[in-house]
Amino acid sequence: MNRQEVALLSKEIEMLMNERAKLLRVVGAAAVFVANADPEDLPEAAVDAAEVLSETLNTLPEETLKDALDSVRAEVE
Repeated sequence: MNRQEVALLSKEIEMLMNERAKLLRVVGAAAVFVANADPEDLPEAAVDAAEVLSETLNTLPEETLKDALDSVRAEVE
């Protein structure tokens, strides 16, 4: 590999890591929202969306969800 290819790969990895960090913050915030949402206080459409969000969050590997919660400094009870 030449220097140009290494530099290109390095930039790509940096971009992907930055994107991962942003996505972890979104996932962390979504998890906190779902955990604190009271279905009785939400409109029906929001309850449906929260259910889909909850189901999706539950498919994540535990380590990824932990990283996401850490990224928003959420405390797990």
